[in-house]
Order: sequence, then structure tokens, then C-alpha cells
Amino acid sequence: MAKIPEKFNEHINGAFPANVCLVGTVGPDGVPQISPKGSVLVLDGDTLAYWERGMRKAYSNLKANPNVVVWFRNPELRASGLLPAGGVARFYGKAEVHESGALRDKVWDKVVEAEKKQDPEKKGAAIVIKLERAEQLNGKPLE
Repeated sequence: MAKIPEKFNEHINGAFPANVCLVGTVGPDGVPQISPKGSVLVLDGDTLAYWERGMRKAYSNLKANPNVVVWFRNPELRASGLLPAGGVARFYGKAEVHESGALRDKVWDKVVEAEKKQDPEKKGAAIVIKLERAEQLNGKPLE
């Protein structure tokens, strides 16, 4: 299990709109999909989450294959030395789809307001990602 160093929490939680995370999924046919997700957030020390409001390809991919990668890039973190390899962190894990329940509500409560406004009827689902690996662009562990 991988850990998200606490020093990255504010940067990931505040990534929207300038540094929106990209989420990579793979469908049952083996075809990869990259999707921008403005609601990616740190749920706890080893868990990322986001609100899936589009309910399109990435969503159907996750229902068939839970393997996911989250790409986070913030050039300012390169300049500061926090993420020296390109200002990039990659998070790999297994995703769970939560269409109802307390965990879905917990994610919704933490989602940035701009994303909530895109789903005013709260029709989306919470995607919760238990991390297996967290690394810099150069493959070194995230520290």
C-alpha cells in the first residue's frame, strides 16, 4: 500500500482548475482512456477519490476493470523542488465505484464547489482509489 505524503494534500485538493488531474483507465477490450477529472482529492493518507459526473467511458471502464492511474502535474512544485522530476506524481491503485452510501456522501462533501455545480442533482458516483504505488515521473517513490 502506498502513502500520499501529507505535504501534497493541499496541492492535490487545490489542483482544480489550473492543474486538473488526469485519470487513466482501461476498458474490457484493453483500450486505455485518459480523462480529466477536476474533483480529484485526497480522502486519507492512502486513498484518492473523485466525483464521476460524466458517467461515460472512464466510468464504464472502472466497472469492468478497477486498475487506475492518476496523473498529477504542477510545474510550480518542480520549481520549488517538492516534485523535482517534472512536477509530476503518478498514483496507481484499485478503484471502487460508490453509487450510494456514506462513503459516496463523504466524497461529495469534499468535492470542490465548481464540480458540484456541474452536478446539482447529485446524480454522479464517488470513485475511491486505494493506492498501491505512488511515484515521481522518474519512477522514484513519492516522498
